[in-house]
Amino acid sequence: MANFEVIMPKLGESIIEATITRWIKNPGDRIEEDDPIVEIATDKVDSEIPSPVEGKLLKVLFNEGDVVAVGKVIAIIETEADQAVNEESTGIPATVVEVSEPVTPASEIESQNIVSESVESSTDRFYSPLVKNIAKTEGISQAELDRVSGTGKEGRVTKEDLMAYLKNRGSGPVPQAQVSAPATPQPAAKATAPQVFASNGDQIVEMDRMRKLISDHMVMSKQVSPHVTSFIEVDVTNMVRWRERVKDDFLKREKEKITFTPIFIEAAAQALKDLPGVNASVDGYKVILRKNINIGMAAALPNGNLIVPVIKNADQKNLLGLAKDVNSLANKARSNKLDPDDISGGTFTITNLGTFGSITGSPIINQPQVAILGLGVIKKKPVVLETSEGDVIAIRHMIILSLAYDHRVVDGALGGMYLQRMQQLLESFDTNRSI
Repeated sequence: MANFEVIMPKLGESIIEATITRWIKNPGDRIEEDDPIVEIATDKVDSEIPSPVEGKLLKVLFNEGDVVAVGKVIAIIETEADQAVNEESTGIPATVVEVSEPVTPASEIESQNIVSESVESSTDRFYSPLVKNIAKTEGISQAELDRVSGTGKEGRVTKEDLMAYLKNRGSGPVPQAQVSAPATPQPAAKATAPQVFASNGDQIVEMDRMRKLISDHMVMSKQVSPHVTSFIEVDVTNMVRWRERVKDDFLKREKEKITFTPIFIEAAAQALKDLPGVNASVDGYKVILRKNINIGMAAALPNGNLIVPVIKNADQKNLLGLAKDVNSLANKARSNKLDPDDISGGTFTITNLGTFGSITGSPIINQPQVAILGLGVIKKKPVVLETSEGDVIAIRHMIILSLAYDHRVVDGALGGMYLQRMQQLLESFDTNRSI
């Protein structure tokens, strides 16, 4: 017999730990190769870890609810002596079974490109990056954090410990911090939700983990950013006619469809290059202008929820490359095969409201971004056109674009200029271009 170590796999460049949510197999269970043995969760995806070998689960080294660092051994599998074990196989990739919004609730939000700064602890107690990020967001100094009672392993402070502390923080004296006050403003107190009672015949449905994350994130976004939405009507007749002309040849040649989405992403990326103030994030009183243009696109999941896979460096890709990326990410979303890196690093988001027939809408900003573009349904409408021989009424394909933006850093002028640039790019679409 030989023992095989199962480690916590690396789930993406920004993921350094994961929570064990459920052991699918128990010690003593017989395991076939590729059988899922444990479910884990990060702030980006829920995943299953499959067994790379056949054997018997000898021991699990962590309990459900434990937060485990990437690379740690989490279980031991007893294998047959003659079964080859490749050490590199211990870094097995996780199989995504359910994905969550590429966004996290207020208590878990962290900048995608910034590492949280922390003051050195005066104790030897370990703090997870999640706890440190919550403490930073809530303005808790390291000295104050050191005084929080922990219920985790070896007295560690868990997320629940910190949230319970924050809940009661205002009811007693707050320990005086030994460091200077943070430069960022303190977050406003959360509003108290009204008490709700169920009546006879009402059905109560518990939110799943993903819906809870979405709920928390949407509330947080509205609390953090003063939302303003501007609208513009765009004539996309040239774009529609071009797609109608090339779609059959494109399908025959590339074995996949050409949709309107990559065209909108191409225009959105160009407009962000022209107006970089919209491709930004806010950190207290600092504005971070993003170098990369990474555009997220809302996609539907099989369970009815939405996920936002991200097209990295969208401004550097031609229309063919964008079309292939859009189709690939959409297919991965529908089959629950998105990786954490697929949904991280976004700097701007596009959501297609027209998919469900909506004329327009006012979407909620995907934090920590400062703007989100909504696409309404494309409809034929009678429109007044100015010609050299006078005004005429013609049937045109029209769409309403909506831009919701963070009024702390994007004012009405910049928001309006962005929509105007989108209008110029889409209405001047070259009907003779090749793809």
